[in-house]
Amino acid sequence: MRGCVPQVNRMANLHDFTVSDIHGKPVALRDYQGKVLLVVNTASQCGFTPQYEGLQALHAAYHDRGLAVLGFPCNQFGHQEPGSNDQIQSFCETKFAVSFPLFDKIDVNGPAAAPLFTHLKAAAPGLLGSQKIKWNFTKFLVSKDGQSVTRFAPSTKPKALTGAITRLLG
Repeated sequence: MRGCVPQVNRMANLHDFTVSDIHGKPVALRDYQGKVLLVVNTASQCGFTPQYEGLQALHAAYHDRGLAVLGFPCNQFGHQEPGSNDQIQSFCETKFAVSFPLFDKIDVNGPAAAPLFTHLKAAAPGLLGSQKIKWNFTKFLVSKDGQSVTRFAPSTKPKALTGAITRLLG
């Protein structure tokens, strides 16, 4: 139509999202602009649960350089995160001395999937283009500008991400 300017739909940036922390308080991810983010769906009763130790080690090693590890508990895989948010936080602090931020328990797949994870899955599809998360401890590494997202499998140990993290940190 003459005189109309088409609107360009831009894909949402990770920094456009607001999530709830483990205490239910809203957290605007724009507060993390300029940081490299490692976003992980977690569970306390999973074979990969010991990865909390590696995630905490990454947090300790790179937090001062601009890495933020963000843990999102999820009970969608084998009901391996059945506890309340308070129980999850207590477990993570007691068992693994986790000091990186934990968020409200969420769904990562299906109609009730958290919008943040819908965005991450679209930005970094899995094998054969699948947008479904297959299991706990799927990891998304996000660049400082919130645009570039890389997905890592649950079996990828946190230490294996060191090279990718240091490249993004610059």
